[in-house]
Parts: sequence; structure tokens; C-alpha cells
Amino acid sequence: MKSDFLKYQAQTTPYPLGMKVSHAKGSYIYDVDGNAHLDFAAGVSACGLGHCHPKIVSAIQEQAAKYMHVMVYGEYVQGPAVTYAKLLANNLPPQLNTTYLVNSGTEAIEGAIKLARRYTGRTEIIAAHHAYHGNTMGSLSLMGYEERKGAFRPLIPDVSFIHFNIASELQRITQKTACVVLETIQGGAGFILPKNNYLEKVRKRCDEVGALLILDEIQPGFGRTGKLFAFEHFSCIPDILVIGKGMASGLPVGAFTSSEHIMQTLQDGPKLGHITTFGGNPVIAAASLATLNELLHTKLIEQTLEKENLFRDLLIHPAIKEIRGKGLMLALILENSDQANELVLQAKTKHLILFWLLFEPKAVRISPPLTISEEEIRKGCDIILSILSNKQ
Repeated sequence: MKSDFLKYQAQTTPYPLGMKVSHAKGSYIYDVDGNAHLDFAAGVSACGLGHCHPKIVSAIQEQAAKYMHVMVYGEYVQGPAVTYAKLLANNLPPQLNTTYLVNSGTEAIEGAIKLARRYTGRTEIIAAHHAYHGNTMGSLSLMGYEERKGAFRPLIPDVSFIHFNIASELQRITQKTACVVLETIQGGAGFILPKNNYLEKVRKRCDEVGALLILDEIQPGFGRTGKLFAFEHFSCIPDILVIGKGMASGLPVGAFTSSEHIMQTLQDGPKLGHITTFGGNPVIAAASLATLNELLHTKLIEQTLEKENLFRDLLIHPAIKEIRGKGLMLALILENSDQANELVLQAKTKHLILFWLLFEPKAVRISPPLTISEEEIRKGCDIILSILSNKQ
């Protein structure tokens, strides 16, 4: 199977990790040799309720037995999508009340920037250096990292960049600006939190000049930071909220949410301002609905901060220079990239799944399922500490 994987499936790096997966359950992924790998990555934050959560599996099976796809999104009333959009609106600020369901986070970014340009009639987009919003051409245009996007130029025009957390640069947001697109917490850059009321200052500046604020919550959303969405920590409500990853417990999904007033501009001039064949797919919407209900009706979100504290208490070691992030969106910052690479690869041999971050080579990702137990946290941290101690 591995040779066929390398031959027939397009590769994203020259050296894929190549684990041959048998099945997954809870906090573990099992390989074909029967080894249980404790998962501290959760599909890069996508599997917030762990693997094959029984309520999610049940919701998928029940909906699949009824109907899976009937018509292009927006034409037929499909219960799972409508119920989900209503529940989401009921748990967001009142101005975020209309949701467009799509297939991935990067498509949600594409839809959001189209919406902002259409609504404002402006073209300029401002993003942040070291931002990551996805890899389709529009999202790639917002990536503040030339090494990763230069090979694909020309990209979309009228995109400018500011430095995250540098308030003095906010004057570059002007009446020519359609939107400012920021990650609430910068992910690929190393799980960088906003400081000194930065997002509030961005919000204020956008209001002054009539620009829309788009917050990318694709990774920190759905409870990962101890709130349903990370912007709730920072007193800043976006005009457009972009979500994905943990939204459907591992199924491909994304969405952008705004006010009905803003969103209706995609209905006309032109009609079908944004369309997608499988957006709002009822099976995926059912998984999203079951995921959100589980988060809202358990204590998983509030327990996320308790689990963060446990990680911080346990992961004390001279090799760990800093632990960045919030909740269960954490990054270990080591002395150099060699140490980070060694930790990820050695952990794999000890059946612990860690992963890297895109733009911070000294970082090692810790983003386990929100359902992870204290015992599993301790087990994984013991492995990390043993690897680091052997390398001292």
C-alpha cells in the first residue's frame, strides 16, 4: 500500500511521514501493525472531538441513509444545513446571523474576500505578514510569506500587508480598503496571540474608514481556545467570521458568517455571486450540527483551559524556551529547527503524533482533541520530556 501511495497519490513534500492507517478512535490512530499512536495533532486541529466520536458517526450514518446530495447549494431547503446555520447564529453576536456553508477553510476565505469587495465596492485588501489563510489563489495572495507563494505569481492584485500586533501600522487602513483579513490567533507564524488590545484597535480603525474586518477562526474556532470562538477573548466582533477545521469533526467543511444585510449582496449583481456544488452538503451539515451540539452541551470548552494549564505545568524543560498559544492550540518553541524536527520524528517512533507549524521552524504543534484525558496528556508529555532529556 505504501508504494502505491507514493506512486499514485500526489505528494505534498518529498518526505511524507507515511504511516499506514488502519483505524482511529478517540485520541488514538492505529496503524496496520496494531500500534496505537497517541494523537497530539488532531488532524491539524480538525478532529476536535477526537476520532470517530460516536455521536458524530451516528449523525453521519442517519443522514446518509436519508439523502446525501440533491441540488446545488441554496436552491432546496435541506434540514441539517438550515438547523445548523440557525444554531450557529444563536451562539454568535446578533450581527453574525447569516452563514454560507462551503467545502473548506480556504474556500471560505475566498468567499469572504469576494463578499467584502462586493459589499464595499472597494478593491484593496490588507492582510498580515506571516499570515496563513489557505492555498487557493485568493487565500495564497493573503499569505505574508513570499517563499511559499512566489512560485505561483501573479496572484490577485491590491493586497497590502501590515505586521500583526503593530498598532502604528493601522493608519494604512484607509477609505480605499475593502477589508482587513486577520487570523484571530496567528497559526502558521507560531500561535501568536494579539497583544495590547490590538484587535480592538483594528476594529476601531475599520469602523473609522468603512472597511470590513474579516477574522479567520478556521483553526482556533469551535472551543479550541476555551471559548466557542477566539475573538470572544479579545472584545472584537468581526464583520465576517471565517470558520472550518474542527467544525465537522474531521469532514471537509468551511463557512463564512456575516449579517444578513452584508450577505445579501451575493444574491444579485451578479446573481450567484458565490456558488459551490457541495457547500451545505447535508451529511457534512449533520456532522457539523452534532459537533456544535456536543460542544454546547458538555464542559469540553471550559475544560480546554484546564488542560492547557496541565500541559504548561508538565512541559517544563530547559529545551523548551516558550509555550505559545491558548487552550489546546499550543506551540512548543525550542532552541532551533533541528531540535523541533528531532522531537517530531522521535515522537513518531514512540507512537506519539506531533507536527510542525508552517512558518516557525523552531515550533512543535500540540493541538490534541478537546476530548483528550488527563491521563493521555500526562502520557504524551512524558514521551516529549524523555526525548528532550536524551538530547541534552
